[in-house]
Amino acid sequence: MAEIEEAPAENPDEFKLVGKKGKRNKRKMDDMEIEVEGSETNESKHIEFRKIIVPPNRYGAIKQNWMKIFTPVVEHLNLQMRFNVPARCVEIRSCPETKDKSSIQKAADFIRAFILGFEVEDSLALIRLDEMFLETFEIKDVKPLKGDHLSRAIGRIAGKGGRIKCTIENVTKTRIVLADSKIHILGSFNNIRAARTAICNLILGSPPSKVFGNMRQLANRLIEQF
Repeated sequence: MAEIEEAPAENPDEFKLVGKKGKRNKRKMDDMEIEVEGSETNESKHIEFRKIIVPPNRYGAIKQNWMKIFTPVVEHLNLQMRFNVPARCVEIRSCPETKDKSSIQKAADFIRAFILGFEVEDSLALIRLDEMFLETFEIKDVKPLKGDHLSRAIGRIAGKGGRIKCTIENVTKTRIVLADSKIHILGSFNNIRAARTAICNLILGSPPSKVFGNMRQLANRLIEQF
């Protein structure tokens, strides 16, 4: 009889603890999770984490090119990577096999460049070369334009059939992505500066012929320096 009486006495307490709903229990659970994560990081000591959010317009592109993105990050940089479907973000984490501390930042820049609209082959330059950078600016940073004036500025940068944009890319050895009023440039520091100067001149209203002439002169100076 003693055993039967003790069992119900323990069960109500257990049900109260589990069935209790309130902020206090949630806070305790959060504290426990944080402590567990801290103990894991103390054991591994050098585990870093990056999360890159994927916008809806690039969700399909990530799925189609997933293996092209996954292979260099996991096999060459020795990182752990997964695509979090509910959160729609790419998560990268270092592991004990990761040799270079800068690998996780290179991988994050590589994935971010692809999400911004660059091709996988062009984005891989951020992993292979240390002198490659990614710069982003908006047209309103150069000149405050609205409505049709903004559309004309975008048209001057792109050109008919994208010819002006392709010419700037070929002369300055960069890659450019036009995303509405935002402009993304991928290349080395000096080449990005040359491309940015040409784009700013087009936004301010300079004719393309004059811009191309200045670009060629600047490109020849860069070649002479090297």
